Amino acid sequence: MEVLSVASEVFPLIKTGGLADVAGALPAALKPHGVRMRTLMPGYPVVMQKLRKPQKVGGFNNLFGHPASILGVDHQGLDLLVLDAPELFDRDGGPYVDKRGLDYPDNFRRFAALSLAAAEIAAGLLPSWKPDLVHVHDWQAALTPVYMRFGPAHGMPVVLTIHNIAFQGQFGPEVFPQLALPPEAFSVNFVEYFGDVGFLKGGLQTANAITTVSPSYAQEILTAEFGMGFDGLLTARLSHLSGIVNGIDTDVWNPQTDPHIAANYGPTTLKKREINRKALSEHFGFDNAPGPIFCVVSRLTWQKGMDVLAEVIDDIVDNGGKLAVLGSGDASLESAFLTAAARHPGRVGMVTGYNEPLSHLMQAGADAILIPSRFEPCGLTQLYGLRYGCVPIVAHTGGLADTIIDANEAALAARVATGFQFSPVSAASLRQALRRAFAAYRQPKVWARLQAQGMKSDVSWDSSAHRYADLYSSLLAKG
Repeated sequence: MEVLSVASEVFPLIKTGGLADVAGALPAALKPHGVRMRTLMPGYPVVMQKLRKPQKVGGFNNLFGHPASILGVDHQGLDLLVLDAPELFDRDGGPYVDKRGLDYPDNFRRFAALSLAAAEIAAGLLPSWKPDLVHVHDWQAALTPVYMRFGPAHGMPVVLTIHNIAFQGQFGPEVFPQLALPPEAFSVNFVEYFGDVGFLKGGLQTANAITTVSPSYAQEILTAEFGMGFDGLLTARLSHLSGIVNGIDTDVWNPQTDPHIAANYGPTTLKKREINRKALSEHFGFDNAPGPIFCVVSRLTWQKGMDVLAEVIDDIVDNGGKLAVLGSGDASLESAFLTAAARHPGRVGMVTGYNEPLSHLMQAGADAILIPSRFEPCGLTQLYGLRYGCVPIVAHTGGLADTIIDANEAALAARVATGFQFSPVSAASLRQALRRAFAAYRQPKVWARLQAQGMKSDVSWDSSAHRYADLYSSLLAKG
């Protein structure tokens, strides 16, 4: 089975969030199931710099006003198709925003181009390869099935995966004439969304199957609270919707071989984590006082519950804990954490931005990872925490609820607990979860069992890849 994956970011070439990890890991996970996946992505500068000997395999004389090439290349086992369109993607900022943090004004055109290129590949643009099915990710690729519906690839199955329904790709109606779609596409059955153009809306209307990245999130987005305006549409398409929890790349995230940590270890050598704890403490300038180290690796936003976490920092310190924060986001939240670090030198530390190697060390050296998200489609950091014996403390929502077994009395007695859940997302609830975590930490055998049980969890792509392969097969069987 030949599958074209379409994603706006792919690890290890470029990453702003979990989408990149999924797009980077899924192709290898699907190989044992007889699926060959080629991934189409934009040729951002950082991507073009990393490619080695790419070959032109197709192109366009005029892709939204500019010439563009499709480059084929293998990169660290990934079979990539890169859309080389410098006028659209050769920018000094990030993939979606400029250096000031503002959306590029032509994002509608940039990602319409990615989607149109995908639709043309589905229709046979490449002389030597044509997919059987297309799998697109998030709003940036969601126009692909719309272009396919009005083009020669009409009838080829398309799977659309929602990684976060809060990001929808909504633009004013004035952009529609620039999208190379027929007039009838600007209707409620396609891209029209309350008078605007909705990229994700169009994909949700036209994809043959819709997946989200956890079963709980698939249920949550059917509600007004979590559906972000799409709950009615998704309810209408309920028979096409399913939730498949993400996995992680267990080769990249493996404490026994990880090159980014100070000491490698496994479930039977947990004492070596102390070496990583020391390295982490040195990096964040922590003192040598005993007590658990909590870490945060996150965007600092309201969605991630970082305002609630900021409220309980003093409680963490007062109870003998320390807090290491890696992230960036809302200026007010960054300021709150930096202020807390100044208020508690040696106990609270913060690194602004994102640092992949440091995120590995934090999972290997911290005792627990805090994830108080108000909504979380899947979440990957809690899976990394399980893999590394860094006990997750999570809100009861989405994929967090699906992947962490709460350390209540029954679960502890049965020795199946892997972390701590709390609800609702409030300072009071988080404080209660922290009290339970501190109590467990003071019992070394209990804490070690939590770590060991977490490290036994299957966080790989094995079962999820099997479900995707079955979904692909079922769509192809429908003809």
